[in-house]
Amino acid sequence: MTQRRFEKSQEIGPRFHELIPGGAHTYARGDDQFPQGMAPYVTRGEGCRVWDVDDNEFIEYSMGLRSVTLGHAYPDVIRAIAEQLPLGCNFGRPNTLELECAERFLSMVSTADMVKFARNGSDTTTAAVKLARAYTGREMVALCQQHPFFSVDDWFISTTQTDAGIPQATKNLTVSFSYNDLASLEALFARHSQAIACVVMEPERLEQPQNNFLAEVKALCERHGTLLVFDEIVTGFRWHNGGAQAMYGVTPHLSCFGKAIANGFAFSALAGARDIMELGGLHHERDRVFLLSTTYGAETVGLAAAMATMAVYQREDVIGHLSAVGRRLRRGVEGLINDHRLPGHFTVFGRDCCLFFGTNDEDKNPSQPFRTLFLQECLRRGLMAPSFIVSYAHQPDDIDKTLEIVDQALAVYAQALDSGIDGYLEGRPVKPVNRARN
Repeated sequence: MTQRRFEKSQEIGPRFHELIPGGAHTYARGDDQFPQGMAPYVTRGEGCRVWDVDDNEFIEYSMGLRSVTLGHAYPDVIRAIAEQLPLGCNFGRPNTLELECAERFLSMVSTADMVKFARNGSDTTTAAVKLARAYTGREMVALCQQHPFFSVDDWFISTTQTDAGIPQATKNLTVSFSYNDLASLEALFARHSQAIACVVMEPERLEQPQNNFLAEVKALCERHGTLLVFDEIVTGFRWHNGGAQAMYGVTPHLSCFGKAIANGFAFSALAGARDIMELGGLHHERDRVFLLSTTYGAETVGLAAAMATMAVYQREDVIGHLSAVGRRLRRGVEGLINDHRLPGHFTVFGRDCCLFFGTNDEDKNPSQPFRTLFLQECLRRGLMAPSFIVSYAHQPDDIDKTLEIVDQALAVYAQALDSGIDGYLEGRPVKPVNRARN
């Protein structure tokens, strides 16, 4: 085995922390999420592989936090951007690409009447909350507590352990319910009668909806005059070309898309029913909502990337490929779990197109040290896998090579369970992103 070395990454790491709070612009990319001394600084990517400053090559499964669904530097997307660059990127009036992109988006997400573009998912979810509050005249937000992230803004971050700097009055406006538990949402409506502006949830995360849950949630919202907002930042363009709402046949009042919509370029979308979306427009008589008015919301490079990405989805069976290679990976990992006698200690879960893994200790309790050990053994063998998120670029041969590495990593994992992790783990364990103190 050729072990990877990380000298240059270790050398430049302090410079990142000197200039950037947290050492990264996204906490999930922080070096506290990687084994100590093995946090690579990436220089380039192609397909499902990345290279770091030490020229280590990795098969990658984060794929831009699930945003690079087609693969790094996908030729069609790069070509579209290259063609747009000489034409300018930002103007004082709408560019015709805005209309073309809106038409293409709504041809895919046909459950929506109107769309407005932004640069990240948090902008769109917060805009959806603002629209819901204006439309209903209410202030409270009910969100699904099993879904880990909705926005960087106060209405959501106030519900996490990282809630420093957020006023208590803001915290009091957000309440939570449980997925696949309609009674928990009914209890919120009973407790906060005529106060909940919207219900915010992913249509699916780690478990599938049961007993017609999504349709029941929508019906409950409509009985109480509340808007249903689907966060499709992950599920959109990974579950179905029209989002999970199309797959399950449940149309929310508003929905938010991002990540895969532009293959990793900064682009997101808020979509929904015309009578709600028009509150941010110029043709209504109600109080006006200042909705997603951003300098870069229609910057043409992002528009070109989104147009090219959606064209690939419409032309080729991207969704089918994600499911197929994800299924191959899941079945392979499940076989290795059995081979190494690790049921209950190492798990793989989620939909085939969006897989995660769980690491448990000798008592089968969730374990950050064992997660760190698995990451450590994968990284040193050329696998960067904070999750098992596949892309259109992952091919069967890549999956098979991945399984070879996972096999070796799980062999060490099993030894550590038998004889103690201290003899195998090098450095401190990784930490949860959302925590009260460092």
